[in-house]
Amino acid sequence: MINPRTILNKLKWKKDIDFEKTEVWYVHRGAPNDTKIISGKEIKNIGRSFMKTDEGMIPFHRVFRIKYNNKTIFERKKDN
Repeated sequence: MINPRTILNKLKWKKDIDFEKTEVWYVHRGAPNDTKIISGKEIKNIGRSFMKTDEGMIPFHRVFRIKYNNKTIFERKKDN
């Protein structure tokens, strides 16, 4: 199974892809429905286990959906 890190790296570094059209949905305790969505432009760095944003580090195990250009390209069961 392809993991979120691999997908995000492919989207970020492929020349014909606009990474800003990427949406990452992840579990964020306390947010409405325990879900938060960020765009590709908010991702500052893609690390080994986490992605870095201005707000902090998001572990890849919390990511449950990735969309590109409004099309779901990754999805797994949301663990609450």
